[in-house]
Amino acid sequence: MNRQKVLITGGASGIGLALARRFIARGDQVAICDADADAVARMQAQMPDVIAVQADVTDEAQMAAFLNGIESRWGGIDVVCANAGTGGPAGRIETLDYNDWQSCIAVNLNGAFLTCRWAARLMRAQGAGLIVLTSSTAGLFGYPLRAPYCAAKWAIVGLTKTLASELGPAGVRVNAICPGAVEGDRMDRVVAMEAKASGKPEDEVRAQYVRGVSLRTWVSGDDLADTVLFLASPAASKISGQIMAIDGHTETLTP
Repeated sequence: MNRQKVLITGGASGIGLALARRFIARGDQVAICDADADAVARMQAQMPDVIAVQADVTDEAQMAAFLNGIESRWGGIDVVCANAGTGGPAGRIETLDYNDWQSCIAVNLNGAFLTCRWAARLMRAQGAGLIVLTSSTAGLFGYPLRAPYCAAKWAIVGLTKTLASELGPAGVRVNAICPGAVEGDRMDRVVAMEAKASGKPEDEVRAQYVRGVSLRTWVSGDDLADTVLFLASPAASKISGQIMAIDGHTETLTP
């Protein structure tokens, strides 16, 4: 396979970092942005060949500077992973703060819009490309106490289907991955937040996630990377408009 040019938002930690490492390991050129300056600095130190930029996906000017800089440097792009996300607040909807709602929607949905708008223009012009958006099992099920996150991730599913239809005639594929509970610091924070909102012990919240999955397991960043690298391979050349759950088969997110 030819060396690909890959851009990942939210690429300095969690799922994004797992994706970046795997694309790098197979010899691809990788550029990432992340809002966490410390995480970006660590990545630059550990992976000097990677283009790593601090940028807030909700800030149109910052994203334009990052994305246009990559376009100027590379000319084209093969794979774009619109991955940046945040867990948002937890609580019954009548208790949620509007600013927290807006912040969650901005990162999870508006950031994907800004990224995909740029990718669509570039890929349509070159007549090829792959966009992978990160949704969630929360984009497939109702998710009590997590209305902003759930709403944003359902919107990502709709955006994926729409872009696949718009860009397919130009030879551009668009798919979404729907992770289940992913091992790591972010999910640990989510468990703690949901435990506080529900009044349940953290161990019970964690066990609840496992009970709702047929395989009775969480997933890893590498599990997700396996699927994304497959989508970026010639074997997936006819796969577009798909919403792919990598979650051990979630049966329910309802306690």
